[in-house]
Amino acid sequence: MRPVECATCGNQVLCEKFSRAHTSVQWTAEAAVVCAEFRDRVSEGATTARIRTCRALRSSIERAVDDGTLEIADA
Repeated sequence: MRPVECATCGNQVLCEKFSRAHTSVQWTAEAAVVCAEFRDRVSEGATTARIRTCRALRSSIERAVDDGTLEIADA
């Protein structure tokens, strides 16, 4: 797993790409505090375990794949 930082909020997660479509993300405990999308969804009653990702982080992960910072396994 490699660290990827969200370009919007600076939250850092650990990621692994198994294919273009399959991404494993390990969130930090701070996600609900640092990430605006997580914070908003938690304030609406969602639990962090049920939130898969946020749009800004997804974009940051895709950017990391495109620039070679995060490699797709066996690609």
